[in-house]
Amino acid sequence: MSKIAQAFKNGKAFIGFVTAGDPSMEKSEEFILEMIRGGADLVEIGIPFSDPMAEGLVIQEADIRALSAGATVDKIFDLVASVRQKTEVPLVFMTYLNPVFNYGYPRFFARCAELGVDGIIIPDLPYEEKGELAEVAAGFGVDVISLIAPTSEQRIQQIAKEATGFIYVVSSMGVTGMRSEIKTDLSAILEVIKESSTIPTAVGFGINTPLQAGEIAKIADGVIVGSAIVKIIEKHGENAGSYIYEYVRSMKNAVREQD
Repeated sequence: MSKIAQAFKNGKAFIGFVTAGDPSMEKSEEFILEMIRGGADLVEIGIPFSDPMAEGLVIQEADIRALSAGATVDKIFDLVASVRQKTEVPLVFMTYLNPVFNYGYPRFFARCAELGVDGIIIPDLPYEEKGELAEVAAGFGVDVISLIAPTSEQRIQQIAKEATGFIYVVSSMGVTGMRSEIKTDLSAILEVIKESSTIPTAVGFGINTPLQAGEIAKIADGVIVGSAIVKIIEKHGENAGSYIYEYVRSMKNAVREQD
């Protein structure tokens, strides 16, 4: 069984995101641990990239800050190694194909396995072209997380059948970022997924309030929040730790109420 399943074993999961190296690797470690202290069941660690096509302005700017501060893939692996000494909560990378390709698939996933990265999300990796990367990742026990968007339509069942770890359901069209309301018929998408797979589902893109988190948790196995957490870091910088803890705690409480 995938270690990622642990995030969902005690009920509805809260998944938080942080861009590694924003504003520094040391602070990223602190923020990850504060998210976990606040109740995060799984943490996505963003590997910054110069052209993050799926990201809204908030995470784009976080990537720029992290890269400007000297973030590299090797430094992010060192960050994971340090975090892993302090927690067993599942960790998943979120990045783009270019950094993984340039690092070399076998080398990249060997380090993931060595240091305890349980999965990876790659928004610009087409489902039809994931073959080679997915094979290498699987060989090292790393789950390649499948994304299902409102446009997936006829492919939903096919993607769901082959999914590992958890299924990332994209709540809205467009890029990441906080939204005042989510209009996609998520219930219909999740119903189709459940017909084809027993893998947990988690919904992301746009969720930023406890009310939204609670509503999503009624129909999905987990809730993913990224931009709202990154926005806290943007606002409070190195002092963001306590604010992240309080925010994650409020979101986890809202999710937990749906168990």
